[in-house]
Amino acid sequence: MRLRIAVTDNDWFRFLRGLPGVDEVNFWKPGGEQTFKALAPNEPLLFKLHSPENFIVGGGFFVRFLFLPWSFAWDSFGPKNGTATMDEMRRRIEKYRRRPVGPNDPIGCILLRDPFFFDEPLWIPAPPDFARSIVQGKSYDTETPMGRHLWSEVTARLQAISAPAEVAAEEAPRIYGDPVLVRPRLGQGTFRVLVTDNYRRRCAVTGEKALPVLDAAHIRPVAEGGQHRLDNGLLLRTDVHRLFDAGYVTVTPDGRFLVSRRLKDDFDNGEPYMPFHNQRIWMPGDPVSQPNREALAWHSEGVFLG
Repeated sequence: MRLRIAVTDNDWFRFLRGLPGVDEVNFWKPGGEQTFKALAPNEPLLFKLHSPENFIVGGGFFVRFLFLPWSFAWDSFGPKNGTATMDEMRRRIEKYRRRPVGPNDPIGCILLRDPFFFDEPLWIPAPPDFARSIVQGKSYDTETPMGRHLWSEVTARLQAISAPAEVAAEEAPRIYGDPVLVRPRLGQGTFRVLVTDNYRRRCAVTGEKALPVLDAAHIRPVAEGGQHRLDNGLLLRTDVHRLFDAGYVTVTPDGRFLVSRRLKDDFDNGEPYMPFHNQRIWMPGDPVSQPNREALAWHSEGVFLG
């Protein structure tokens, strides 16, 4: 298994350590050009503070890397971006870029789930081979003595503080032969970002591309037993999302968009949606990323007003 030690903004770390109940974070990079390929999903990224505080102070588990407009990253994660306000996040990006940024300027977003933050007595000294000249980070493999030692130090601390993630005790599931920390659920912000990316930033029904009016809709709401899973999501324009939640529209298990006659009966309207009635929605090409047929059946049979 690989792990990555990433040089971390000290203020970002301290702010997030003080937030209660943080289930996900956006470990963002101010540039909008350099990609991130150092980790596979579920592999750990560890936070190392800037010198002179050369310590590993926490980490999280890699979900995905995406380039996102920084304003959309704020709308999706809010303070889980590591700042208290949107304006503070903008100022921090501008500090690194040394120029003003517009709302649609992209940043690199390393999405992490199940983050953990160590109190100072549990901080781990940076490895001897982690040079102070390293600007971004350094990767290790648990097949090597140093990598295995680092991972052992991290897991020992997580067990000691009863972190929200759990160390897999059995042999499976494993990644590259090593036990990893696993929790299947995504956070709300990660769900929104991944669903948006999954549908190529277009409403599955109307084709609308204006990002501010696109919502990651749960097919089956969390309150009804649904989860923040990619196959439980549809990217819908805001008005279509509200109608979907209220049962005035649905998507059938075979992917057809239906408009209820109740929309006309209740509001003497609904004409803007009729051109899409009985049309197939746009779906991602990867079957794993497509909406779950059972969830669609749950909505079309139990929520849709007919």
